[in-house]
This record gives sequence, structure tokens and C-alpha cells, in this order.
Amino acid sequence: MAYCGGSISLPESLVDKLRGARSIAVLTGSGVSAESGVPTFREAQTGLWERYDPHELATPEAYQRDPKLVWEWYSWRRELVERAAPNPGHAALAELERNLIGGFVLITQNVDGLHRRAGSQHVLELHGNIMRSLCPIEEVIVEPSKDDDSIPPSCPGCGAFLRPDVVWFGEALPAGPLEEAFRAARGCDLFISAGTSGLVHPAASLPFEALRSGAVLVEINPNDTPLTRHADYALRGRAGEALPKLVAATFGEDRKESLGR
Repeated sequence: MAYCGGSISLPESLVDKLRGARSIAVLTGSGVSAESGVPTFREAQTGLWERYDPHELATPEAYQRDPKLVWEWYSWRRELVERAAPNPGHAALAELERNLIGGFVLITQNVDGLHRRAGSQHVLELHGNIMRSLCPIEEVIVEPSKDDDSIPPSCPGCGAFLRPDVVWFGEALPAGPLEEAFRAARGCDLFISAGTSGLVHPAASLPFEALRSGAVLVEINPNDTPLTRHADYALRGRAGEALPKLVAATFGEDRKESLGR
């Protein structure tokens, strides 16, 4: 394994492998969003919400018990996301997709939609998107009526309470995106894991699926994770620093400068 820390000096061999890759899959986690100011789920709540445990609000049971409370909590989280902007890590992944001749799939555990706002096209949102609303009866994405000021708003079609389009504790991940994510992991020849702890399953299994299929595995994280010792390259640093440098080194005109030499 090539271990790169400090100022993230990129190995020439990694740049060559990225440039020659025919198919790339990327998995991102909360560390990427945190660089945009989006609080991670594990961080303490603030203000009105500091007395609530997020693990007790993000469940179907909590919504059945008090839908107004849960909807208001998610409205507060939506406001945080709306104020956030894509960071250089998001932008670098969008640029990587634009420049890559072969296949590219971006798999994210984040629900903020920042990857799409940065310009990424082929995005699999394993945990949903907090900015969307879902009718749990019709199982379709629905935008609340502008005239509906009730909390939570109702589905214009069937009248059921809408809910955030996110995966709650105790719920299965959406089968379609999950199956596509595993296909992408098995079919790629280079897999990048960025800003994720490697602890949340089933997403944590994706890098190992890629490894079993012979892919080169790259991890980008400030700290060691359960994945680190299995990675071919471990870049120690923030995604917002490492990803732009990696993409610039691969597609930029001045490779020496982008490699920090």
C-alpha cells in the first residue's frame, strides 16, 4: 500500500492508474459534506434541537408518534443544507466525470444533494435526498403544494402525510440504487472511497466488492479506517484537498506543478 500523508504528495503510479482507468466508481460519506459546513449525523444538535437524540428522530416510529416534530427537525436540517455550497471535493468529482472517457458512477451516503449541485451527473443516492418529499402511501416523490402550510404537508394525491425522502433507521436502502452501486463496484477497475468511516453497511462493503473484482482501491480520509490496510493507496487528508490535486494531476496541463514537485 502507498501511504501518502502530510501535504498529500501523489504517487506517479496512482496518477497513471487513474488516467488509464476505463471505469471508475467513487463512494463518498459525511466527511465530504462536512467540508461544506453540513453537520455530520454524529455531531451534537444545536439550539432548539440539542436536547433531542437524532437517532430517536430518524425512525419510522418517531414519525408515527410525532410527525410534526420530525418534520420540523428535517426542515431545520434542510435549511442548513440550503445554506451550504459544494466544496472543491465536490467540484473535483464533477470534473473527473466530465474528463473520463470510460464509465463513471458516484455513490454517496450523503442526503444533501451537493454532488448534483456541483455538476455530477451519474449519482446514486443510497440514503435518499433530504431536499425531496415522499408520499409513503403512493411511494412517489411529491412536492408539497405551496398553499399547504400544514406541518407536515399532505400528499396532493392521496392526502397522506408527506415525509422526507431519506432512509430512516430500521429501513432498507432503496433496492435499485443499491443494486446499481454493487454492479458499479464489481465492474470498475479503480474505486475511490472518500470521506467515509467505512463503518456503515451495506455501503462499507462496496470497496471490498471492488477489490474482489481486481480493482485498484484508493482511500481518501484524514484518519485511518477499517478500509485503510486494504487500500492500494491511502491519501491522508480532506477530500476537498486531495481530490482536486488528484484530478489536476491526472488531467491538468502542468503535471509536475499539480503533483507538488
